Amino acid sequence: MTAEARDPYGGTADELRERLRALTEEVQRNELLLRKTQDREVELLRAHSLGELFERVVSGLRTAYGLDLVTLSLFDPQHELRHLSGSENLSSVVIDEVRFIDTVSPLAPRLAQFDRPWLGAYDPADHQIMISPNFRHGSIALIPLPRDSRAIGVMAFGSRDPRRFTSDLASDFLAHLGKVVAISLENAVNRARLVRSGVTDFLTGWHNRRYFHSRLREELARAERTGKALACLMIDVDHFKEINDRFGHLAGDEALKEVSRRAEAEIRAGDTGARFGGDEFAILLAGAESAHAVKLAERIHQGVGAAPIRVHGGAQVTVTLSIGLATPRDWLGARFQPPQQHQEHRHTQQRHDGAHRQLPRGRGRARDQVGGG
Repeated sequence: MTAEARDPYGGTADELRERLRALTEEVQRNELLLRKTQDREVELLRAHSLGELFERVVSGLRTAYGLDLVTLSLFDPQHELRHLSGSENLSSVVIDEVRFIDTVSPLAPRLAQFDRPWLGAYDPADHQIMISPNFRHGSIALIPLPRDSRAIGVMAFGSRDPRRFTSDLASDFLAHLGKVVAISLENAVNRARLVRSGVTDFLTGWHNRRYFHSRLREELARAERTGKALACLMIDVDHFKEINDRFGHLAGDEALKEVSRRAEAEIRAGDTGARFGGDEFAILLAGAESAHAVKLAERIHQGVGAAPIRVHGGAQVTVTLSIGLATPRDWLGARFQPPQQHQEHRHTQQRHDGAHRQLPRGRGRARDQVGGG
């Protein structure tokens, strides 16, 4: 190598001008990238939900940086992220580009340490689990999302330009962006946990009574506005006190959890199930005619009673249910009216009582059956 080649100031005037122009363009590109990164960071950190964050990552970052693809691969061994985001109205783009992974092992070998971004050519053998199959060639950047000395996921940028991401490029901006996404994800998860804890029954994982009342008001208003059908099932666990008295309250809790699990296996994703209190459950069926509600009640009745429930101490308990059905006509007459604010509690109680009136009642009443319809 000559002295002139080693000297950054050597060369002709034209060569120096060209070199200066190239350096100036690189500085401008870096400044633009920095501004875009800062703007996007603010948006990511302000995301109020997991769905909103996912949208800002996979769609927002793709648009901001002129990319062909942005994906998220998130470690979710306990399925908590799937559970928390499952109640949100996720876009088709988010559903396609956000992946939940149970273990680290399926990810690319190059990311085994997860300590810095990896930039290079797309290789289906290594990267297909993180990249959409529609992306067949180009360059990618795999960006770890670090929290507490470990990666909680990987964000992938893809470009069909093979020179967009190469190993000789600086990756400081990308590494910093990965940290921001990781913090934003942690914040969104914590918000989702707080929201869920306020509307979820801690024992069964079903919604609680407060959430059910809110959804009932919404669905009643929608049913009146659109004319769509609506039905409500009220479920009582028969002789539940006897389970508590004979086997203990821990056994009773285990029985309730298993009843809710078996019932949940029968209901649709759009139905609203709630633990109404004690041994009572409620299921709100939006758009369901009475005939459909009766069939669902029968499936739940059969599903719960089909096999004994193993409870604390190893005992086997056979649990039966009494299920009542009510519709808006049962609650408020053939043409129901939306409750006024000062009447809200009374009408909510009427809806609850309407379904309960459909349960077989009276001294020595028969249990283990479906009523109403």
